[in-house]
Amino acid sequence: MHGKPVLIYDTTLRDGTQGEGFQLSGLDKLRIVQRLDDFGMDFIEGGWPGSNPKDIEFFREAKKLTLKHAKLTAFGATRRADSRVEADPQVRLLMEAETPVVTIFGKSWQLHVTEVLHTSVEQNRAMIRDTVTHLVRHGRVVIYDAEHFFDGYKDSPEHALGTLAAAAEGGAACLVLCDTNGGSLPSEILQTCLAVKAHLPGIPFGIHTHNDCELGVANALAAIRAGASQVQGTINGYGERTGNCNLTSVIPILQLKLGLSVVPSLEKLRDLSYFVDDVSNNPHFARAAFVGSTAFAHKGGMHVNAVQKLARSYEHIAPGSVGNAQNILVSELSGQANILIKAAALGIPLAKGSPEATAVLRQVKELEHDGYSFEAADGSLELLLRRAVGSYTKPFELHEYHTSTRQYRDGHTPVCEATVKLSVNGERTLTVAEGHGVVNSLDLALRKALRPFYPAIDGVSLVDYKVRIVNGHDATAAKTRVLMVTTDGTRDWGTVGVSENIIEASWLALVDGIELFLQPRAAGAAAPHSDTP
Repeated sequence: MHGKPVLIYDTTLRDGTQGEGFQLSGLDKLRIVQRLDDFGMDFIEGGWPGSNPKDIEFFREAKKLTLKHAKLTAFGATRRADSRVEADPQVRLLMEAETPVVTIFGKSWQLHVTEVLHTSVEQNRAMIRDTVTHLVRHGRVVIYDAEHFFDGYKDSPEHALGTLAAAAEGGAACLVLCDTNGGSLPSEILQTCLAVKAHLPGIPFGIHTHNDCELGVANALAAIRAGASQVQGTINGYGERTGNCNLTSVIPILQLKLGLSVVPSLEKLRDLSYFVDDVSNNPHFARAAFVGSTAFAHKGGMHVNAVQKLARSYEHIAPGSVGNAQNILVSELSGQANILIKAAALGIPLAKGSPEATAVLRQVKELEHDGYSFEAADGSLELLLRRAVGSYTKPFELHEYHTSTRQYRDGHTPVCEATVKLSVNGERTLTVAEGHGVVNSLDLALRKALRPFYPAIDGVSLVDYKVRIVNGHDATAAKTRVLMVTTDGTRDWGTVGVSENIIEASWLALVDGIELFLQPRAAGAAAPHSDTP
């Protein structure tokens, strides 16, 4: 089918959508198809035309796409036991999808044949053979997914191998062995695949694994070691239960570790991973191998010192090869190298061994001891560095703030109010605002107070707010850490505040977010603009 050593078969749009919390509209699926094709996938399984109206509509619209590389695939089942293949409605829908490739699954486990389908072993093989033959006769390339193959092989090797032979007799181009329950071990996968290879020599076989034992990728690699020429999986490992084989892990392993060229643009991998997360409205998994934000993050001072001199001393691959980047974290474990690298990345001059560098490192360690965390608070860290080197300008002087919440007996929504009193260049102002909660009220009141002096503040907004208890054993008197993320539409920055008072912690993080945005403007702050509303 291709001259590549291993073909990549993506089932994100079908098997991935069976995972909890992973949903796609028809438009979402079309957008993902185009990104998968651009990345260099060999097969893209679009869905099951016979399962729901959305998939039927998807295949209708997908016919209009012009794919550069991938072959779109429709997924379905063998004919029913009591139906001729020509009359089976589900097989007819597979034909009407008009995809060049059709993947069908059949029962490899005798338990399913007798106890689920309530049919005979002979009839099951006929169902497989007939359906493959019919599709091949009508010009389709057929991939046969042997469902529950490894469980079926453990139960009865003769029966499981017999179902594969039936698909091969029908003309299937590839026999895919499925670890549907995800319970097999790599050693079992390897031995079984070698047995299949010996029993059906010369017939291409593939692997489809699930991650129930956290072995989806390992099991796929075991099958490839045994000679599998196709691997099925999903982007970011989405799928039923604990998910499928994660293609964002198995692809770079094949290409970078095993030297098998499987995609033309591996450096697009991280962006593809994030795109699928974003389109499906799922958070990115920070600790994902290869593509996660912490995949090449360094925190310990000795490690940072080493990677600064030689990146591969603590990085197994070049981060850019998968579209990722090195990330130096600053924390209580940091050495001076962490601080210097972070300052250089921010364009803040800080000399090695300088009093300023020493002071920043000491302050970071003291603050982290008090409950601060700068790993996700690059904005607060930048302000700390600016203060140390003298490039910080205080945009306003706070005199006081006050918050109140009024709760009514009749069950009406509570009224939250905040008052902020501050001055800019000696000019005092007092503002009051109501909001949805105390923090929102403070945010609105602060912006209201600053707007006459800094009109650009309307271009900045808060996009995330997280609260964590630092020392829970102190119960309601515990310290609270608040992390906020602020954006100006082109850049995001995180800020942090810590206090026994959750409102104070929120205020500290809020102010850092606003102050960082105002830094390039604060030096030129003047009296209120006359044309400001």
